[in-house]
Amino acid sequence: MSPRNKIGDVLLAVDGVSISFGGVRALDKVSFDVRAHEILAIIGPNGAGKSSMLNCINGFYHPQEGSITFKGQRRRQMQTHEAALQGIARTFQNIALFKGMSTLDNIMTGRNLKMKRNFLWQALYFGPALREELEHRAVVENVIDFLEIESIRKTPVGRLPYGLQKRVELGRALAAEPDLLLLDEPMAGMNYEEKEDMVRFILDVNDEFGTTIVLIEHDMSVVMDISDRVVVLDYGRKIAEGTPDQVRVNQDVIDAYLGVGH
Repeated sequence: MSPRNKIGDVLLAVDGVSISFGGVRALDKVSFDVRAHEILAIIGPNGAGKSSMLNCINGFYHPQEGSITFKGQRRRQMQTHEAALQGIARTFQNIALFKGMSTLDNIMTGRNLKMKRNFLWQALYFGPALREELEHRAVVENVIDFLEIESIRKTPVGRLPYGLQKRVELGRALAAEPDLLLLDEPMAGMNYEEKEDMVRFILDVNDEFGTTIVLIEHDMSVVMDISDRVVVLDYGRKIAEGTPDQVRVNQDVIDAYLGVGH
């Protein structure tokens, strides 16, 4: 175990969650929990239901069965903005940034739900609104320093290489100061050096900020190196859960996903 924050009590509990689309069972009575400060990986073949699970956690999908409990609040349905207000942030498989906006402005959008002044104060831009803007800007500048992207703070993100765009997207999520960070394939499409950087930042987020992380990732070497626990889905059902070492030798996992060669 790396010297990260001590793993705490259950922060998120998924209980018997099921959801179907057009008769296809994307998730079938899936249950697991996520503990404060841990890194939990969700793995499985394509179509196993991994992204559907993240969508249920952050309120984009509404389960037809089961419930999700976050910070002790049990619910069947939650809107995405409610999840964000409660402390859940998300990155996506496909980069979802404003390509014509600078790195700084993209990361600033992660502060939107934390802004308390209404549009009239913001339009006037003095007094309380100005102070609030400066406070949010300070948080964003700290995120930029943390992710080592000071040199591209004014660069439109559409001009950045793929790996840096993924880092900016991580920065936008961190700007919301989440308690739970959902990462959907944060290293997809990256080269070896870019993956190394992203792994370092994920571990630092967990260590320095104490942020709880749930990630979907196909690179098994990354999953086994940084995860405290692993949940394995196959055809929408949970087939295994445990430490990386336990999952690595689980025959159901080998058959479904890892392959005998691993």
